[in-house]
Amino acid sequence: MLRTILILFSLLAISATSTAQSNSSSQPESSQFSEILPLASQSLILDIAKVSDNKLIAVGERGHILTSTDGIDWQQKLVPTVSTLTRVFFLDENLGWAVGHDSVILNTTDGGDNWEVQMFAPELERPLFDILFTSATEGVAVGAYGRFLRTTDGGKTWEQEFHGELLYEDDQIYLEELKQEDEELYLDEISSILPHFNRVKIIGDEWFLVGELGLMAKSRDRGQQWQILDEIYQGSFFDINVTNDDRLVVAGLRGNLFVSDDAGNNWERVPLDTKALLNAVVVGPDNAIYVLANSGVMLTNKDRGNGFEKSTQPDGKALISGVWFNGQLILATEVGFKVVQGQ
Repeated sequence: MLRTILILFSLLAISATSTAQSNSSSQPESSQFSEILPLASQSLILDIAKVSDNKLIAVGERGHILTSTDGIDWQQKLVPTVSTLTRVFFLDENLGWAVGHDSVILNTTDGGDNWEVQMFAPELERPLFDILFTSATEGVAVGAYGRFLRTTDGGKTWEQEFHGELLYEDDQIYLEELKQEDEELYLDEISSILPHFNRVKIIGDEWFLVGELGLMAKSRDRGQQWQILDEIYQGSFFDINVTNDDRLVVAGLRGNLFVSDDAGNNWERVPLDTKALLNAVVVGPDNAIYVLANSGVMLTNKDRGNGFEKSTQPDGKALISGVWFNGQLILATEVGFKVVQGQ
C-alpha cells in the first residue's frame, strides 16, 4: 500500500494547526533546490502528464521534475523545492502547476523548463494531492484533511475553503454547536475533521471529488458547493476517470473498482482478481480502461464489459500513474518509468 504509506509518512507528526491555516495567501519561499541526480528517472515517480504531442512531464520524490519527448529518455529539471511532488497539471503547452508535500505549489510558464514557488507551508503539515485549473487564473488544489485551496489570480494568492457540506449531518451539528461554545476549539477541529481529498476532476459540466472514507461528491458550480453521493464503499478512493462514452470509473483500496453509467447516481462494483490498492484509471484512445495498482498489477478492459484482464509486472513494483503518448502507455512507478503498451 505504497500510496497509503507515503500519505501516513507525511502525517505522522501532525499536531494541532493554528488558526493561521485559514489564511492561505501567505507563501514563504522554499530555500532548497532539488538535487540533479543521474538516477532520478529510476526513483519514485508519482504522476505523469502529457503536455503536448511531443512532450511529457513527470513529478516525484525529493522535488523531482523530469521531461521527455519519447517516454524513454528523461531529463531532470532544476526545481526550487525538495518536497515530494504528488501531482502535475498543464492547462496548455506552457502553463502548468505541480503540488505536493509541505503544501507546496509550483508554477511554470515555459512548458516545465523553469518553475517558481507559489506556496510553501511545511508548518501546516498538510500535503496536497491534486490540482486543476479551468483557465489561466482560476484553479483549485486539494489534499489531506479536507484541505481545499482556490485561486482567482493564477496562483499568486490562494484562499482556503472549508467544505462542511461534505460532513455527515451529525458532524455538521456538532461543529455548529462547538462554534457557539468555543471558537478556538472550533477552528482547531475544522482543520482535521474532513477526510483526505485525493482527486478532483472535471467530467462534462460537473466536478467530481473522491477521497478517504468512501468520499465521493460532485459539484455543478465549480466546487463552490458539493453534493455527497450515496456511499458505496467505506474505504479510500484514489482516482476517478471517464471513458469516451461517459462511463465513470472510480478506483480505491483493496481492489475496489466501481463503474457508473448515469453520472454517478448509481454504481456497480466490478469483480477483480486482486486486492491490491488501485492507484489510477487510464483511458486509452480506443476507449480501453487500464487500472494501475500496487504490486505491479495492471487491469485491462477493452470491450466495455465488466471483465478485466490482470497482468503483473515481474518486479512487482507499484504502478502509480500513466498516460497515453504516441501509441504507448507510459507508466510512473515506484522505480521510475515503464512502457507497457505499443512496444
